[in-house]
Amino acid sequence: MRANLYATFRLLAGVKTFDIALPQGATLRQAVEEIVCCCPVLRSHWLDEKGEIYPHVHVFVNGQEVLTLPEGFETRLQGGDTLDFFPPVAGGS
Repeated sequence: MRANLYATFRLLAGVKTFDIALPQGATLRQAVEEIVCCCPVLRSHWLDEKGEIYPHVHVFVNGQEVLTLPEGFETRLQGGDTLDFFPPVAGGS
């Protein structure tokens, strides 16, 4: 499974992608935990003190935003899935 990082997440981690191996039937939440375990610098940017994923972290599974998935972060993943992680975006006027 591939996880792609964008913008400041990429800068913080120092890598563009992670290839992660998870057991069959693992959830998106487990994938997030695996990534922050491999790259601890992301933990404080992705997870609050209770280990919950911040709402400003935009996560996509195969191009679908997690907020649109019926199971959210409990969505079961397949080996060939692609995950994308985007930081919050601010714009000017």
